[in-house]
Amino acid sequence: MSADPAPRGARGAALRFELLGPVRAWRDGTELDLGFPQQRALLALLLVYEGRPVPAGELLGLLWPGHPPASAPNVLRRYLGALRRLLEPDLPPRAPGRRLLRHPGGHLLEVTPDEVDLLRFRELTRQGIRAAVTGRAETAALRFTDALGEWRGPVAMGIAAAAREHVRFTAVGRELLETARLAADAALLCGRTAQILPALRRATALDPLDEPLHARLILSLAACGLQAEALTAYEDVRRRLATELGITPGTELAAAHTRVLRQDVGRLTSGPRMDVGRETPVVRVSRPGAAEDVRGEGGGPGAAVDVRGESGGPGAAMAPGGEGGAPGAAADPRGDGGAPGAVPAVSEGTPSTGHTRLPPDIHGFTGRKAELAWLTAARDAVTGTAGAPAAVWIGGMAGVGKTALAVHWAHRAAGRFPDGHLYAALRGSDPARPAAEPEEALRAMLTALGVPATRMPAGAAALTGLYRTLLAGRRVLVVLDDAAGTEQLRPLLPAAPGCLALVTSRHALPGLIASGARPLRLEPPPADDARAMLARLVGADRVAAEPGAAAEILLRSGRLPLALALVAERAAAHREIPLADTAAYLREKEGTLDAFTGGATADVRVAFLGSYRLLSPEAARLFRLLPRHGGPGLTPASAAALAGLPVRGARRLLGELAEGHLITEHTPGNYTLHRLLGAFAAERARRT
Repeated sequence: MSADPAPRGARGAALRFELLGPVRAWRDGTELDLGFPQQRALLALLLVYEGRPVPAGELLGLLWPGHPPASAPNVLRRYLGALRRLLEPDLPPRAPGRRLLRHPGGHLLEVTPDEVDLLRFRELTRQGIRAAVTGRAETAALRFTDALGEWRGPVAMGIAAAAREHVRFTAVGRELLETARLAADAALLCGRTAQILPALRRATALDPLDEPLHARLILSLAACGLQAEALTAYEDVRRRLATELGITPGTELAAAHTRVLRQDVGRLTSGPRMDVGRETPVVRVSRPGAAEDVRGEGGGPGAAVDVRGESGGPGAAMAPGGEGGAPGAAADPRGDGGAPGAVPAVSEGTPSTGHTRLPPDIHGFTGRKAELAWLTAARDAVTGTAGAPAAVWIGGMAGVGKTALAVHWAHRAAGRFPDGHLYAALRGSDPARPAAEPEEALRAMLTALGVPATRMPAGAAALTGLYRTLLAGRRVLVVLDDAAGTEQLRPLLPAAPGCLALVTSRHALPGLIASGARPLRLEPPPADDARAMLARLVGADRVAAEPGAAAEILLRSGRLPLALALVAERAAAHREIPLADTAAYLREKEGTLDAFTGGATADVRVAFLGSYRLLSPEAARLFRLLPRHGGPGLTPASAAALAGLPVRGARRLLGELAEGHLITEHTPGNYTLHRLLGAFAAERARRT
C-alpha cells in the first residue's frame, strides 16, 4: 500500500474514495489495497448509490452478467465481508459495522460528500447550475471547472470491462459530459475558456463522436487564440464521423467551424449564438390553415392558442410582416456547399404585411410592470442589427402567469420584430400528453413558415438547418411555451442575429441559462398587483366595498394568478354573493385545493400535477412530507430529519424540488413552500 502525500479532496475524514477514474480508497491518508477487480466493482457501485441501498440482485448482476452461478450469493457475502474489514479493520468479528451496512433493501455504504469525488462533483455541478440559472456566468464557470477537476479518467477504471458497462457507471459518464458542455457554455459567456480546455479535451476523448461537445471544444480553442488547433480539431471529428458513421457534420458543429473560419469567436455577450452559413433570400411566408385550441399555461388565465399546422405537430404560428424578396435558391443549412440535408426549394416572393398569429393578448392585463420593463430592457440590449440571436427564460411555479406575461409582452414588442412572430406550445408539463419532440415542433414551425409537407427534409438536423436558414436575415420573435428541457429547445432556437426566443418553463433549464439566456424568475405578484387583478376580474366597486374579504381572498389563494382567476371567475358570475361569503368558503376549504378547481379553462390541482409527475420517487416522497414541517423555514437539516435521510440526500432532493419550482430557495440552503403547493402535497400524502 502506498501513501498519498497530498490526497486531493481530503477534508480531514478517515476515509476517502475515488471512482471518477481508477477506483481507489484511502484510510487516514494511506491507500488501501482493494483486492480483486470484483471487490473494486462492488465498492464502486456502492459509492454511486450515494448511501442508498443497492439491491442484492443488482450486485450479483454486476459481478456475473447474465446468469450468476449457484455459489454467487456466498461469494458476494465474502466480498462484502472483505470490504467491511478493509474499511473498518478494528471491527469485532460479526459486528455490523458503521460503514458497510445491511438493509432490507440491500447493502449500503455510509459516506459523506467530502469523502467521495463523485459526491463532490455532483454538489459543485449543482452549485454551478444554480449560479447559471440566476445569470452568474462567471461563478457558474468556476463551479463547473471545480467539479470537472474531480475527474481523472474513464469512470471506474480498474474493474472488468463488462462491469464498467453497468448502467450506473455509464450514467455517471453522461453526467461528466453534460457538465463539460455546461462548463464550456458558461466559460464562453464570461471569457474563461482557458480554464475549461483541459476538461473539454478529456470529454471529447471520452466521446469522440459527440458533435455538440466537439463544437464547444472548437469554439473554446478559437476563443483562446488557438485557431489552427480549432480547425484541426474540426477536421479530425469530420473525418471520424465520415469514417465511422458515414455522415457529415451536423448544423451545430458546422456552425462552429464557420465561426472559426470567420474569426467570429470571442467572449459572448448575449444568448446562444450560432451561424448557419450563407446568406439566404427572403422566402415568402404563406398563411397556413390551422385549427385553434385555446388553452392557457396549466389551463390558466391568459389563454394561449395552440395552432396546429398540417403536420399535426405542436402549436406554431407565424406572423409575416415587412416587405422584401430576392431571387435565387435557398441556402444549404449546413453551409458547406453541398452536404446532405440541403434546403428544398420553397416558393419565393415578398411576405405579406401586418397581422400576427400570436395567441390573443390578455384583455386588461394587470401588474407585472417591473417584469415587463425588464423584458423590454433585455430585448433592447440583445436585438441590435449586428447582435447575436438571443434567448430569455421566464420560469416559475405552475399558475404563476408565465405564459400570460410572455404573450402580453410579445404583443407589446411585436413592432420591434417586423418579420414575424412564431409561437409553439411544447407541452413540457402537460399531465395529459407527452412533451413535443423537437422534430415534431420543427415540422409545425416550418409549416407555419410556408414549407409544404412534401418539401420537408428527413431528420431533426436537416429540419433545424432549414428552419434556421428561413429565419436568416430576419427579425423574428419566437415564443417557445412550456419547454420540457434544454435538449428539446436547442433545435428551436433561432440562429439569426436580431431574433429573440422567449422561453417559458417550470424547469430550471441550466443548459439554456449557461449558454447565455437571460433568466426571469416569476414569483406570485405583490399584494397591490394581486388586488388590482382581483378588482379587474370581479369589479373595483366590490373590492372597495369589502376590503377585508378581498384581503382574505388574496391570502388564501396565495396571490397565485391562476388560483385568483378561478375564484374571481365564480365571484364574477354571482355578483349577488358577497365577497365575504367567498372568503368564508376559502376558509372552510383551507388545506385542500377544492376551492381552486372546476373552472372553465383551468384547475390548480391539475396544473400542480404536471410538475409533480416529473419528480423522482425520492423527491416526490419528500414533497409529500413537507406539510409536516412546522418551522418558519426549510433547510437540508430539517428536511433530513423530516424524511429520515442523510443531510446530503435531503439537500439533493430539495434541489430537485427547487428546480421544478415546487419549493423556492430564497437564500442558499433556505427554502419555502407556497401555501397552495403545501395543500397539494398534503392531498398527495393522503392518497399514498
